[in-house]
Amino acid sequence: MALFFILAWIANIVALWVADLIFSGVSINGWAAYLIGGAVLGIANTILKPILTLLTLPLVLLTLGLFLFVINVAMLALAEWIAPNFSIDGFWTYIGATIVVWLVNYVLHGLFGLRDGKKPSFAR
Repeated sequence: MALFFILAWIANIVALWVADLIFSGVSINGWAAYLIGGAVLGIANTILKPILTLLTLPLVLLTLGLFLFVINVAMLALAEWIAPNFSIDGFWTYIGATIVVWLVNYVLHGLFGLRDGKKPSFAR
């Protein structure tokens, strides 16, 4: 279980790094910002996102799931708010950064074998 969280944390750090490379409006300076931002993003996605999804379920259903994207933006905004030397400027940068973070996490979770909470393939 600990390996799952460490690999998910690494995936979040890499996702933030890629978003920082792609968007000029994303500014992440220093390893502390990446480490804390990745940890906050992981904790927020593990604990807060399911709670927010449940609380806003009627809105999620009404928008056919599109409101989940708003929740993802909020998780990224929380990571930006808590992590030092981490800023995202502009609405469209938030949207783009959220898409990039989701896409990189999706790819890395597939490579690490972390989908559906399974053990990584190399740890079996």
